[in-house]
Amino acid sequence: MWRDFNTWMWGRSSRQDDDWRDPFRMDEPEPEENAASVIKVRQLDDSDSVTRPDYSDIPEELAILPLRGVVVYPHTSLPLNIGQPRSIKLVDDVVSSNRLIGLVASMDPELETPGPEDLYRIGTVAAVQRLFRTSEGTITMIVRGIARFELGEFADLEPYLKAKIRLLPEVIDEGVEIEAQVRAAKDQFQQIAEIAPSLPQEILGSILILDDPLHVAYTIVNYQRLDLEEAQAILEEDSTITKLQRVNSLLSRELEVLSLGQQIQHEARTEIDKVQREYFLREQLKAIQRELGEGDEQMAEVEELRVRIDAAHLSEEAEKQARRELDRMSHLPTAAAEYGVIRTYLDWLVSLPWDKTTKDNLDLEFSRAVLDEDHYGLKDVKERILEYLAVRKLKSERMDELEAIPEDEIRRQREGVILCFVGPPGVGKTSLGRSIARAMGRKFIRMSLGGLHDEAEIRGHRRTYIGAMPGRILQTMRRVESRNPVFMLDEVDKLGRDFRGDPASALLEVLDPEQNREFRDHYIDVPFDLSQVMFITTANWLETIPPPLLDRMEVIRLSGYTDNEKLAIARGYLIPRQIRENGLREDEISFTDEALETVIRFYTREAGVRNLEREIGRLCRKVATNVAEGTLDKADIEKDEVRTYLGKPHYLGSEELADRTSVPGVATGLAYTPVGGDVLFIEATAMPGNKQFLLTGSLGQVMQESARAALSYVRSMSNELSLNDEFWEKHDIHLHVPAGAQPKDGPSAGVTMAVALASLAKGIPVRSDVGMTGEVTLRGKILPIGGVKEKVLAAHRAGLKTVLLPPRNEIDLEDVPDEVRDEIKFVFTDTVADAVKAALVEKKKTSPRKRTKKPASKPKTQKSASKTKQKTTKRTSKSSSKAA
Repeated sequence: MWRDFNTWMWGRSSRQDDDWRDPFRMDEPEPEENAASVIKVRQLDDSDSVTRPDYSDIPEELAILPLRGVVVYPHTSLPLNIGQPRSIKLVDDVVSSNRLIGLVASMDPELETPGPEDLYRIGTVAAVQRLFRTSEGTITMIVRGIARFELGEFADLEPYLKAKIRLLPEVIDEGVEIEAQVRAAKDQFQQIAEIAPSLPQEILGSILILDDPLHVAYTIVNYQRLDLEEAQAILEEDSTITKLQRVNSLLSRELEVLSLGQQIQHEARTEIDKVQREYFLREQLKAIQRELGEGDEQMAEVEELRVRIDAAHLSEEAEKQARRELDRMSHLPTAAAEYGVIRTYLDWLVSLPWDKTTKDNLDLEFSRAVLDEDHYGLKDVKERILEYLAVRKLKSERMDELEAIPEDEIRRQREGVILCFVGPPGVGKTSLGRSIARAMGRKFIRMSLGGLHDEAEIRGHRRTYIGAMPGRILQTMRRVESRNPVFMLDEVDKLGRDFRGDPASALLEVLDPEQNREFRDHYIDVPFDLSQVMFITTANWLETIPPPLLDRMEVIRLSGYTDNEKLAIARGYLIPRQIRENGLREDEISFTDEALETVIRFYTREAGVRNLEREIGRLCRKVATNVAEGTLDKADIEKDEVRTYLGKPHYLGSEELADRTSVPGVATGLAYTPVGGDVLFIEATAMPGNKQFLLTGSLGQVMQESARAALSYVRSMSNELSLNDEFWEKHDIHLHVPAGAQPKDGPSAGVTMAVALASLAKGIPVRSDVGMTGEVTLRGKILPIGGVKEKVLAAHRAGLKTVLLPPRNEIDLEDVPDEVRDEIKFVFTDTVADAVKAALVEKKKTSPRKRTKKPASKPKTQKSASKTKQKTTKRTSKSSSKAA
C-alpha cells in the first residue's frame, strides 16, 4: 500500500512534464532558504495571504511548459524533472529573468511533444524556487504554484511555447457550510494518515494548522492519488466550496479503499500467524514425543499406510504409484492441502479388493435347486447360468491341461460373463440376479443407471478437481469387497446423454471383455481388473440401448408369464410374502384358485406379477383389519368374495373386445411395448367428402406411412376385395388409434389398418376374437415382425382365440408356452386379402326374398348371433343382451 512518502507523493503520476523521469525528493523550503533563492516576481513567506495573492507582477505573456500526467496547484510546491532540449532552454530563460512559468497539463500523457491543441486550457502560474543540474544534462527544479490562468493566443511555438494568459481569481466562499467541509476534509485526511504510516506526520501537522479553505483543499489534493481528469477538474473549479466537496468525495473513497486493504492484510496476517503457531506447536509436540520415546503422529500414519500397501497385494503398476505418492506424503507437513488429497487417494487405492475373491459353488444340482426355489419358469435364464457354472467346473477340473496351452495378449482366457436381461417390469429381472449370486456362492451388488448423465459417474473425476472421487463402479467394488461379485447394472436402457459426456460410451470399457481387464478410473489412474466380475444388466427396451454397447452383451429375453404361471407364482411366492409382511398367520387366510384367477384376469393385465402382488396385498390388508378388530378369525377368499374386498373389476375381458369390434371399421391389433405385449384397437370411419385421409392417435412417422400404404393397397384392390370404387371417391377416411395420449410407432400395425379399412368399406365388422400383427407392403404382402411371444401372451391375456401372423413368424411360436398355443388358433396369412378373409365376420346365407322383406333385421340378427356365441358367464350374457 503505502511504501514511503517519496513513493506515495510521486505515485500519483508517472510523468510530470514532457520528459519527466525519476522522482526527486525535495521538501518544501524553509523561509530562510526561500530568502536565498529570491523570486523576482514575488517573495513568498508564511505571512503572505495565500487566498488573495498579488497578481501585479505576473506578466500577460508567459512561457508555457507542458506537463505530462501531473497538475500543479496554487499554494503548493512540487519537484519537476526536465529532460527535453526545448524544455531546458525554456527553464534557462525563465531562471535568468523573472522565474515565472506557466504550467499546463497535456491531455494525452503519452504524447512526446504536445502542441497548443493538446493542452488543457487552464493551468497554474508557478515560480521556480530551486534548480539543480545533473551530470546527464537534465534539470530538477522545485516550483511553487501562485495562481490559476486561462490560455489565450499562442505568441511563439519555437524554440518553446509562449502564450498570452488571463488570470482566474479564486471565488472565496464563507459561511458555516464551508467550515464544515474544511473540518471534514481534515478529519478524513487524518484517518488516512493513521492507516498509512508512511505518510510523514509533519505533513499532517502542517495541514491541521491551516485555516484557509482554499489552501487546505489544494494541499490535501497535492498528496492524493488522482486521475489526470480528476486533478484537472479540481483545478478548473471556480468555487472553493465545490472544490472541497470534490476533495471530500475523493478522500471518502480513498479511506474506504485503505480500510478494506487494511482488513485484508489483517485477515491474511491472522491466517499466517495461525499457520505459524500450529507449525511451532507441532514441532514442539514432535520434540516432546521424541523425548518421551513416542512415535511421530505423521510418521505413524505413513507407516500405517505402508503396511496397508504391503497387505493389499496391489498390481505392479498400482504398487509403484502408491509408494511414490506415499513418499511425497511423508515429506509434506500435515497442514498442507495436498497432504489430505494424497492421504485420501492412498486410502481409496488400498481399500479396493485387489486380491479378494469368493470361491464359486460349482455344485450344479444345488444351483438348479436354488434357482427353481426362488423363481418359477424362466427356463432360458436358468439354463444359461447352469451352462456358465458347468464351464467353470470343467475348467477348474482340467486346470493342468489348460495351463499347457500357451497364452498371449490375444489368446488369453476370459473369465467373466456379461448378460442383459430384457423384459417388461415385474418379471423378476433384479431378483433373478440375487438368486444367481446365491446359487454361485458369490456376493451380490446392484447399481442403478437410470437417469445417469455424467460420464464421471462411471469413470470418476480426475484428482485435479476439488472433492474428486472414484466413479461408482469402483465405489461399488470397494463396498462389496470382492473382485468377482455378481454386479447388476439396472435400467441400462435409461442412460442419459448431455454436455457432461456419454455414460453409455464410458460403459463400453466396463462391459467389454477385451478391455475390462485393465479398467482405468480417472481418479485411481491405475488399471483395475474387472474381468472376473459377472455383469448382469437389465432393460425394458432394447431400442434405446446404443448398438456398440448392446453388442458387448448377451441378451436374454424375459417375455412375461401366462395365467397359469402367475397362479403358480402367487401360490409359491407372492401369497406367503404378503401374509408375512401384513402380520397374518398362514391359517388365518387362504385363497382358492378361482379367486386368484379372477384377480389375474379382471384386476390386472400385465406381463409381470407386480400389480398381482399389490392386489394380493390389498386382500391381505383387508383381512388383517378384520382380524385386528376381532370381527373375523379366518378368511377363505373365494371367487365371489374378491369383488367384496377389491371393488369393481378394472378390466372386462372378452366383453370389451366384443363391444369395441361390434361395428365395421374396428380391428384388434397386437403391439410390443416396453412394459410387454398389449392389444390396441384401430378404428376407421367414413364421412362424405373428397378423398381426404386423416390420421390421429399420436402416431409416429413409421406408423403413419404404414397407414397410407394400407389405404393405397386396399383402394387398388377394390375389385378383388369386392369393394365399391365410388365409396373412396365420395368419402373422407379418418383412421384413429386409441389411446390418443400415448405415443405409438412401428410398422407391425399395417395389416390391422388394412383390415380395418376393408371392414369399413365392405360394411362387415371384424371378428371380436381375432387379433393380428404384421407389416404391409404396397403389393399386399405381409412381412415378419418382432416380439411375437410378447404379442401372443398379450392376446392370451385379453381373451383372443385367433391370432393372424406372417408365415415367416411361425418359427417364433416355439418360444410360446404350450398352454398358450393350445388355447389360441394361429392363422398364417401371406397377403392382406388372406387376412381380410380370415378376420371379417362371415355373412349369413339368406335368400333374396328374406333380405328384401326384412332389410333392417339382418344386422341386428348377425350382431345378436355373434354375441350369443360368446356367452360364457352370466355377466357376459347380460352385457351382450344390453349391447343388442
